[in-house]
Amino acid sequence: MVEVRGWLLDLYADEADGLVLWLLAEDGRRLRLTQPFPLTFYVHGPFPRLRALWQFLQQQPVGVQLARMIREDLFAGPLEVLAVTVTNPALQPRLFRRVTRCFPDLTYYDADLPLGLRYAAVFDVFPLCHCQVEKDENGHIQHITPLESRWDVTPSQPPLRLLTIEPDEDPSHREPTFLWVDDGRSRRQVSLQPHHLLLASLHATIRRVDPDVILTRFGDTWLLPLLLKTAQELGAAWFNLNRDEGKPVIHRQENSYFTYGQVVYRGQQVHLYGRYHIDQCNAMMYGEYGLHGAFEQARVTGLPVQEIARKSPGSGVTALQMQEALRRGILVPYQKQQAEGFKTAAQLIHADRGGLVYQPTLGLHEDVVEIDFVSMYPSIMVRFNVSPETVGIESETSERIPELDIPVDLSRAGLVPRTLRPLLVKRIAIKEQLAGLTALDCRTPALKARAAALKWLLVVCFGYLGYKNARFGRIESHEAVTAYGRDCLLQAKETAEDLGYEVLHMYVDGLWVKKQGVQHKEQVRTLLDEITLRTGLPIALEGIYKWVAFLPSRLDARVPVANRYFGVFQNGEIKTRGIETRRHDTSPWIAQVQLAMIQRLAKVPKDQPLASAVPDLVALLRKQIDDLRNGRIPLPHLLISQRLSREIGAYRVPSPACRAATQLEAVGKSRRPGQRIRFWYVQGEAGVHAWDLPVAVETAVLDTDRYTTLLLRAASAVLQPLGIAEAELRQVAQSEAWQLPLWMDHSTVFGFAFEGRSAYPLNL
Repeated sequence: MVEVRGWLLDLYADEADGLVLWLLAEDGRRLRLTQPFPLTFYVHGPFPRLRALWQFLQQQPVGVQLARMIREDLFAGPLEVLAVTVTNPALQPRLFRRVTRCFPDLTYYDADLPLGLRYAAVFDVFPLCHCQVEKDENGHIQHITPLESRWDVTPSQPPLRLLTIEPDEDPSHREPTFLWVDDGRSRRQVSLQPHHLLLASLHATIRRVDPDVILTRFGDTWLLPLLLKTAQELGAAWFNLNRDEGKPVIHRQENSYFTYGQVVYRGQQVHLYGRYHIDQCNAMMYGEYGLHGAFEQARVTGLPVQEIARKSPGSGVTALQMQEALRRGILVPYQKQQAEGFKTAAQLIHADRGGLVYQPTLGLHEDVVEIDFVSMYPSIMVRFNVSPETVGIESETSERIPELDIPVDLSRAGLVPRTLRPLLVKRIAIKEQLAGLTALDCRTPALKARAAALKWLLVVCFGYLGYKNARFGRIESHEAVTAYGRDCLLQAKETAEDLGYEVLHMYVDGLWVKKQGVQHKEQVRTLLDEITLRTGLPIALEGIYKWVAFLPSRLDARVPVANRYFGVFQNGEIKTRGIETRRHDTSPWIAQVQLAMIQRLAKVPKDQPLASAVPDLVALLRKQIDDLRNGRIPLPHLLISQRLSREIGAYRVPSPACRAATQLEAVGKSRRPGQRIRFWYVQGEAGVHAWDLPVAVETAVLDTDRYTTLLLRAASAVLQPLGIAEAELRQVAQSEAWQLPLWMDHSTVFGFAFEGRSAYPLNL
């Protein structure tokens, strides 16, 4: 027997070897190891049907072991089930599909769980885990021991080798001519033509570098399919991107699906054996937390790195719950079983109310304190033991849920709280570690990415309680969380008012309050401590604003909008919500101009009125409009990006994105629902020109009036709190005769008199 220490890179089933593990040894070797790992799934149903299934399984060519057992269902309690154990894990999915076709009326458990989750539940070994392996001379693992926990705040870092490959052009826009290849030591160009030399060059690079991670741009949707197709056409069997060269790469087809009110597109995927392939352009949350975040989510969820990098955080939450269930011996249903209980219309209206949203006090406000509950909904689930199997259960220790008046059982920790508690603790520990580092510390970027990855898991865990396909979801527990949330927010409001604060705004888990003389963090500590004491939930100071502006609806200036505001903290940091600079469908030029206007307002000294910056802002707008009309704005800065919400033929009234997609379809570049379409607004019948068309747009045909309207709309959001309406802004910004006035503290401009930091209409 030989002991080896290293990090788990990959894990998958193989028909010949059972379970295959790739280990990055501490001495730098990449070892292919094997291990027996039988899989068991469970079946419940009427005894005659189970007996028929028993007889059916005994006739199958797959080696199985059958047994009758008593196992725990989260909702139904102990169940008598048939346990079906398949010796070779690679054969279990095929056998299960055959069983469900022949016996669709039975209930199945633990049937389609990811292999990595099962392995983590049994051995507590997860992706990138530092572990010790005892193996024989043939590479068969006899024993494996983790040397660290997935909840360690500072896990060991494996010395991964990274190879980056990206084209010089976006393939959907223009045909690339070469690739940039970076192995960490050198960056070079590799021509795409001729193809046989391209294959030879990349093959040699991969053999020389032997990367653990191949990081690409458009690798899933263009590059790797192109390379594999070319290798097949040329008969280049020697070209293999896998580290395990006896396996073919994994292809997964593109698809569009509807979730949470929007259509999401997921491009085709190419996964490798023995090493990771991650396409930065096809990884769902890569822009939020990058490689370090993907590695962190793989550690805590147990899902493979290639999987979690491309999946939504909701898949990670599901994996966490499944792993916790496996560890506790709870059956994981193959399909969701818990339907919503019957409610009258009145009960439904009373229960399904969501988070508490307060109408903000419109206008500009100085020295405003913003405080937020720390991961409010996950904290509520942990603090009040909200879980699908605890809500609605009476016991000696149960308590009533506010407003709903239904019980929640406190006698035993629920599945969801047990899942979330260590996640919350780890994220808080990372945030505390970050607080002690400077921005220049080399550890800061990685810690921020890891904290963001954990944050997204916590953000979506609440939604999955009520998600229609969540296996452990139940809408009553979802409603219980929002009820607790409303109650805690009201308690926080009452606490602030008891301490003399004026509440300006409340939004689900945050409050904006102000009090005369409160301008420093230390002065807010009493408020934070008192809210935590009354609610039992942690709350933190988001910051103290120099000023913040709450904006009204565009349709009615008298109606506030809860999540539409902008402001500047005392440290100069700008925060914006709900305005154009935050929207994905805003052109970069308009977003930059709006942000520049806010930045100029942020630089106004505190002893001067904000209105003193108005002439400068109007001058900025006039110059930008002049640059637009004279073709000085770069065309890429004017691109609009909108999501295609359905098939082109399903539109009754074609949207701009639909018209642009129709143009692309005419030149053979079809687009699927959920994909973003980039285009310019132009003059003419179509009104748009798709960015990906072979023919470039001419500056002369741009619809400058449309862009000017959009710019003034964005600018009016900034100037509206100063009393300047969009119509008046349009008049002065586009008037050729208008001149900048000499500014005084009490000047009259646009028909308004500016007094201090507020604007009031003159009685004309």
